[in-house]
Amino acid sequence: MQRPDEEPTTFTVLVTGANSGLGFAICCRLIDEFLATRPRSQSLRILHSTRDAPKSEDTSRRLRDHLRKSIRQSNGSLTTSESRVKIEGVLVDLTKLRTVKTLAEQLLDRGDVLDAVIWNAGLAGWKGTDYLAGTWAILTNIIQATTYPEFMIPSIGLLAAPQTPTGTKSVQQTGANDEPKLGQIFLSNVFGHYLLTHWLAPLFRPSSRIIWTSSTSAVPPYFNIDDIQGINVHAAYESSKRLTDLLVLTSELPSTKSYVQKLLVPHESAQETAEFPSTPKMILTHPGIVATPLAAQNWFMQFWMVAALYLARWLSSPWHPIDPYKGAISAVFAALSPAYQLPELEVQDGKGKWGSATGVYGEERVARTEVEGWGYCGVVGKIPAGSVTTGRWAGRKDVDKESREEFEEQGRRVWREMEELRLEWEARLR
Repeated sequence: MQRPDEEPTTFTVLVTGANSGLGFAICCRLIDEFLATRPRSQSLRILHSTRDAPKSEDTSRRLRDHLRKSIRQSNGSLTTSESRVKIEGVLVDLTKLRTVKTLAEQLLDRGDVLDAVIWNAGLAGWKGTDYLAGTWAILTNIIQATTYPEFMIPSIGLLAAPQTPTGTKSVQQTGANDEPKLGQIFLSNVFGHYLLTHWLAPLFRPSSRIIWTSSTSAVPPYFNIDDIQGINVHAAYESSKRLTDLLVLTSELPSTKSYVQKLLVPHESAQETAEFPSTPKMILTHPGIVATPLAAQNWFMQFWMVAALYLARWLSSPWHPIDPYKGAISAVFAALSPAYQLPELEVQDGKGKWGSATGVYGEERVARTEVEGWGYCGVVGKIPAGSVTTGRWAGRKDVDKESREEFEEQGRRVWREMEELRLEWEARLR
């Protein structure tokens, strides 16, 4: 068995939602930082997911163009360096579980080990913007308004289409879906990735990293523990990100161990020892606030929104990378940092939410982010070095023993419910 601190000859990363915005920027930054930090004896394989073949081909072409441009600008050897990076598109629509299963089966048939997966794809579920409320919020508290926006108009009650032939037939014959409800945003942002994690588990090393993308807006008011799918909540996107926080941050606690082990079936060659746990590590990241197509603004409003984001940064907001490439730093750090760095930091100081922070002039860095009920590391009163303590959510409360226990209990409950859903849908998809 390969030890977790041994570097593979080929480092393979799967990135979902890679055709635009943050996902594409993550792939570009993976290329740049891998070539800059890893020895020439190692190569990088990027598997980037999109929903259809034309997008996949276009994404591959643009990534190869970025690779060539980066090598030229660094005065490197084009032939030698380019051969170290392999770019391949794969297809998946996370709102259609059969395509999720198909992708998993394709990768399992190939048998290539996955050193990291970056679960980035997702839907926002917004149908518009309350421009009046947004303008007022920006004028009265621009940092809060642009970091924790409350002026997006959500679509409430969005449901996914039928996932099985039986469900499709039922809709055609009766107009009603006889399958259990699946929230569309929940499916695309969380559950599709959750099932993919389980189905790909045989391809993980003990040292592999499962990187989830969260958000600054993953705050408690948007989440209802009795509706983890966020079907009836006011903002399903924010609910899905709070759910992501709960799942990942509690994934190494004794209270969730039985559920996590069922999800992360150990690699067949892994043996659990005191020194090297047999399951891969889940890591929680967020990109800060970046200007991506997720916001779906018209060009005029997009211009003024980006201007507001820059103004917030110039007023010392720590969470405004704006440029998706800068926002990608936390996910890429989570994927490529050596074992003695990020994993060791979490062993020493506690499990954290790693965000893409910037200074006034846009110099990006990775920093711990406060999570309501968890704090910076899951330890009451502890603020490890490298934590950002400015620009925090206005509704925050200091973590105490009671709120920390409540966070863990919610984490245990959502893990249990996610496992129940997984088993149910695996049976339906057979």
